Amino acid sequence: MKPVLFVTGHVPAYRVGAFARLHEREGIEVALFGGRSLHGGPAHGGELPFPWRSVRPSALAALAGSRRHRAVVCSTAGRLAPLATWTGARAGARPLILWASLWSHPRTAAHALSYLPLRRLYAGADAVVTYGPHVSRYVSARGARNVHVAAQAVDNEFWGAPAVAPASLPGEPAKERLRFLYVGRAAPEKGLEVLLDAWRKASFDQPAALVLAGVGTGFCSEADRAGGVICLDRLGPEQLRSVYAACEVLVLPSLATARFREPWGLVVNEAMNRGLAVIATDAVGAAAGGLVRDGENGLVVRAGDERALAAAIERLGREQATRRAMGATGLRDVQAYTYDAWAQGFSEALATVGLSRERW
Repeated sequence: MKPVLFVTGHVPAYRVGAFARLHEREGIEVALFGGRSLHGGPAHGGELPFPWRSVRPSALAALAGSRRHRAVVCSTAGRLAPLATWTGARAGARPLILWASLWSHPRTAAHALSYLPLRRLYAGADAVVTYGPHVSRYVSARGARNVHVAAQAVDNEFWGAPAVAPASLPGEPAKERLRFLYVGRAAPEKGLEVLLDAWRKASFDQPAALVLAGVGTGFCSEADRAGGVICLDRLGPEQLRSVYAACEVLVLPSLATARFREPWGLVVNEAMNRGLAVIATDAVGAAAGGLVRDGENGLVVRAGDERALAAAIERLGREQATRRAMGATGLRDVQAYTYDAWAQGFSEALATVGLSRERW
């Protein structure tokens, strides 16, 4: 049986299990063209459990058109890669499935040139697989047909593992404070300045700390530290899991900028696996895509509104029963977001063109 060619820039460590599950179901060969990655974490450092190769973007057309594969899956990342892959797949008469993450096209001058070609890809692909319903709505409005969802997933077993010791954080007693947590880069689109403004406005009836994991220890000012803000360097998975275990609420204050809108936010999945309630903005894909549900497993606020964010922080700081109930609901909800569910989205897309392994 011919494999499915899967063209993407990188395989970050968190995505390895998903690709491995898809390989088990369908048989894939992954072509990595490299390039810049704005999100997704570090690349996997070990052997990959599926066939793969590094390919220059200029060589993708020949590979996709080689007829060594029964279908071609292509991500929307990269400047030349999608067009080259599309050209090759069409020349080789291979069905092309587009893997789409955008739910708002970047508004820079450079990205303006890619809008019409990408819209043509949406409309012309044999199937489109998306990050979630929010992306499905976006691509469908731009001509996509035969649209499927690959549920964004992490290793639930790892992140939800029992008997994980909570981390001892620098500068505070181990169990004296209610802790809110941010995990991510110190980048403008992540909304950290809005979060810090909201934190300064919020008031609590018990000691509270805001932990910023991944921003670097030098990010915090003396005033921030005096106000209960703890800055941490980037952490490995085991360390980060222990930090989740030490906290009760995840805050994801992302903003929509000209260059970026959060496609999903897998830290939400990670945190829910540890029973944290979530506060997210409406610019976070996990909220727009239905994992974070306002009033049920978290709170959703308008992006950039520090007063609304401060009110949400105050509420979950004050209402212990609410945050614990939301955390318990999130823990149940995230169990549906598995690597198998992600792979199933692609299997369903392949089935619609008669090329899923089960129908081969």
